[in-house]
Order: sequence, then structure tokens, then C-alpha cells
Amino acid sequence: MIVYISIGNSDDKLSQDEWASFWAQTNSMIADTADEMHGIWMSSPNSPYQNACWCVELDEDMLDRDKNERLLRIGLAGLAKAYKQDSIAWAEVKETEFIK
Repeated sequence: MIVYISIGNSDDKLSQDEWASFWAQTNSMIADTADEMHGIWMSSPNSPYQNACWCVELDEDMLDRDKNERLLRIGLAGLAKAYKQDSIAWAEVKETEFIK
């Protein structure tokens, strides 16, 4: 299963130091749980908004995938709360189309 996970600080609730810590903890949690990390994107340095997005793959084995998904969702919810964020976006890709 492919998932895009996005965090942001567009409301400027976090100082630069807090944002860096939030990003680092989110990145570490994702890297520790996902089976494959396909990419990480961040907002442009001159953007008025701070955000980051990860594209990850969770295990094809249904049992492991369900466990890892639960762990990741619970962990991300905890980070959102710890960093006073309303939410963290989780977007599942139901079907991937390969264009030829």
C-alpha cells in the first residue's frame, strides 16, 4: 500500500526549532515503520508556508501492513498532539496506474 503523509506549519504555531524537531521526529517514525520510503518533499525555503510530504510503502503482507499502519497512525497522532497540530494528512493510493 502506498501512502502520502504530510505535515505543515502554515499557521506558524511552531518556532523554527520546534518545526525542525517535529519534522525530524516524524521522519524517524516513518523511516522506522514503513517498509520503503520512496521520497520526501519539503516546501521551498522562500515559501511563506512550511510543509513536508513523504511517499511510503507499507508491507504487502496484510497482517504486517495492518500492524504497521496502526502503529504509524497512532504514533503520528501522538506527534500531532505533542506539537499542537490539528492533524497530519494521510492519503492512501488505492490504485497505481503505470502510463506507457
